[in-house]
Amino acid sequence: MKLLRVGTVGAERPALLDGTGVLRDLSGLVTDIDPALLADDAALARIRTAAASGDLPPLDSAGLRTGPPLARIGKIVCIGLNYHDHARETGAAPPEEPILFMKAPDTVVGPEDTVLVPRGSVKTDWEVELAVVIGRTARYLESDDEALAAVAGYAVAHDVSERAFQIERGGQWDKGKNCETFNPLGPWLVTADEVPDPQALGLRLWVNGELQQDGTTAEQIFPVAEVVRYVSRFMTLYPGDVINTGTPAGVAMGRPEPKPYLRAGDVVELEIDGLGRQRQVLKDA
Repeated sequence: MKLLRVGTVGAERPALLDGTGVLRDLSGLVTDIDPALLADDAALARIRTAAASGDLPPLDSAGLRTGPPLARIGKIVCIGLNYHDHARETGAAPPEEPILFMKAPDTVVGPEDTVLVPRGSVKTDWEVELAVVIGRTARYLESDDEALAAVAGYAVAHDVSERAFQIERGGQWDKGKNCETFNPLGPWLVTADEVPDPQALGLRLWVNGELQQDGTTAEQIFPVAEVVRYVSRFMTLYPGDVINTGTPAGVAMGRPEPKPYLRAGDVVELEIDGLGRQRQVLKDA
């Protein structure tokens, strides 16, 4: 299923994109796409049955904003340097264990919402990423099968980063990762049954119409199952938690000087096979 949330900021309603591309209203079945829904197998089954019946009321998508596909996100765990080609372009050795950092849930915006270039920024960068959405409580997972069983679905994430804040200002990476609007998510939460192999997904990103990233999750140093299992050793994962699994090569930081960092007025578009497409116009904060 392709689950999404549509409407104005703070007033989104739950919806489903059916197999024919028609937007369907889910508000008669569920109150929202949120952690409680992801943990409720019976509610998800009701949605599947209703979707198959064709009885869900259609929604007119004209002029309708698409919000983040998940409400009330618990935490966002991010994996740094998780693609072989990205490590090579930045001159970094592949890590021996996953590099973990956190993003605050309030960085999340919709897939076509404005991204703000922070005040004082000179190195705002782009990163297309596969987001893993957790659907059941997971702690100390032992196997890849257990890890994948904890995944409710997948989404496109844009892990916007300010490299000077991240690398040159001391402390940890978090200050370059948590500026407002720095995690566009969506358009859809695609349930795990529609993604049989998360290591066979193409990821692409364009800036002002020019292709900058063209990678595949096959290049991940630590694949999705290993990442989920690994994270569960250090923190409990709950329904509605999100893991951003890293970005392939092609970021501005990896380019020769002068590096083409983002500025107000730039347009970023990104997509992942089967998970939908995003588009953001950048403005100054």
